[in-house]
Amino acid sequence: MVSTSPYRRIGIIGTGRVASAIGHALAAHSNDSLVIWGRNPKKCAEAVAVIGRAQTAGDMAHLARDCDLIMLAVADDALAHIVAALAQTEPSYQPRFIFHVSGRSGAAILDPLRSATSMTAAIHPAMTFTGKPTSEVKHMINARFAVTGSTEQASAAAQKLVALLGGIMVPIEEAQRALYHAALCHGANHLVTLIAGACQALATAGVAEPSALLAPLVRAALDVSLNQGMAGLSGPLLRGDDETIAKHLAALSQQCPTLLPPYSAMALATLDQLERLHGEGQASIIRWASLEQKL
Repeated sequence: MVSTSPYRRIGIIGTGRVASAIGHALAAHSNDSLVIWGRNPKKCAEAVAVIGRAQTAGDMAHLARDCDLIMLAVADDALAHIVAALAQTEPSYQPRFIFHVSGRSGAAILDPLRSATSMTAAIHPAMTFTGKPTSEVKHMINARFAVTGSTEQASAAAQKLVALLGGIMVPIEEAQRALYHAALCHGANHLVTLIAGACQALATAGVAEPSALLAPLVRAALDVSLNQGMAGLSGPLLRGDDETIAKHLAALSQQCPTLLPPYSAMALATLDQLERLHGEGQASIIRWASLEQKL
């Protein structure tokens, strides 16, 4: 019987959430069961159990020798060390595709693994992984995957892989990987900090369920900002309402002082955006300059 699976055997280095979720998605696309290697045997066993059609690799050399698709799903700071260790294993003369899922790094970090038979690429899923692989496999459908290939052939191989996951490939140049990743962290990670601070202030104000109160407002603001950008802004900064902002600053200073610096920083950033977009009129410049002095 001839298998229709695109890969002979898939190897995964790493045992975290991303490794488990993508491994779970790829398990059906490998002729043989996946092999997983990690420094912690307990976490390896847990990843194998989550993925299902998988087994633990005896060592990294075993994985490197037997697999034609190798995914490196380790922490950003550990990636270079893993690449160096993998490069010390016996060279493979069989065609293989090696990729990592780090957002920060491009394909260049994998250069020690490139050869006439080994293609390399960076493939970063632009989504949050929460430790629920089954639902995350569904979330990968139509999700964007930032791809930086070491060659055009490697980019084509990455596109094939992303398609298997149901995702959409977004090419990112090597030199732009750090900026790309900073944008994602600013938009997603800092959003968590922003919401947590707002909930803290609401709790201090006596609101019993801050997240329930915020949810409809925040979801609407997120939708309008994704669709309209700064054109979707509303509130006292847009109106130039000095007295309202002054009262905000006083209340935060007295009752929630830890929120005052981020509030002021975000307000100033918002005014900068407004001035760039709409500051041609003299009245607008004067109005927003007055607010900046308070902040």
